[in-house]
Amino acid sequence: MTPWGEMLRLAAAMGVAPEAFWRLSLREWRMLTQAPRGTAPLGREELARLMEGWPDGG
Repeated sequence: MTPWGEMLRLAAAMGVAPEAFWRLSLREWRMLTQAPRGTAPLGREELARLMEGWPDGG
């Protein structure tokens, strides 16, 4: 069974309007919601380096 409600809520959180959501193909939906293959999460050291390079001024 397809979890349409869950998918629509995720689309709304991503800023995808309901009309645009219903026009998406399954392939397009997967491209929007799945991480690219081989992509590792941001590590603590890399995050610290980015925060040093681009401070938010807060």
